[in-house]
Amino acid sequence: MGLCCGAAAALLALVCIVIARIFIVLRRSETPEARKRGSASVLVVVGSGGHTTEILRLVGSLSASYAPRHYVIADTDSMSEDKVRALEAARTEEHSQPQYTIHRIPRSREVRQSWTSSVVSTLYALLYSVPLVFQLKPDMVLCNGPGTCVPLCASALLLGVVGMKKALIIYIESICRVESLSLSGKLLYHLSDYFFVQWPTLQEKYPKAVFLGRLV
Repeated sequence: MGLCCGAAAALLALVCIVIARIFIVLRRSETPEARKRGSASVLVVVGSGGHTTEILRLVGSLSASYAPRHYVIADTDSMSEDKVRALEAARTEEHSQPQYTIHRIPRSREVRQSWTSSVVSTLYALLYSVPLVFQLKPDMVLCNGPGTCVPLCASALLLGVVGMKKALIIYIESICRVESLSLSGKLLYHLSDYFFVQWPTLQEKYPKAVFLGRLV
């Protein structure tokens, strides 16, 4: 009995350390403008299915200082918006004013879509992503692998290239990626400011990646 309690206490301590390190990284990632006003606007890329569940768990753990939160969903995703509203409704019970917006752009890549047509659909999604990101001017982009994040992150990079604002890109690879990165992860590995993986095998293959254990 004592051994089990000790193991449980050690596991709880490890979880607390991991969560604390995540918040330290996110705090360091805040832009100077965000520090001055005491908050950081976040563009959250919402995928579908498991991607939605993972990213919303992470957003749910963020403090109220990460606001406003701008959720971007693919136009063919019929379920994620309800999940976002449910999460934000729970947060609004604690904080009087809603601090979020929801936006939609064309999906850049469907499951099993061919590479050739994916290029075309991604460029089409980029046409909608650029004006949206330039309008929102987020302090950071938070994403975890859906194809929709590629044109949005490219738009965030362009925002900095033209000198309007430096938007940090924080990428968290999905927990289901154990041996290799997703296509989005491979594209954004060298472009993101912080790149998290949830399995040590991936950190061994990709030295830039940060491994803090399971995050979501």
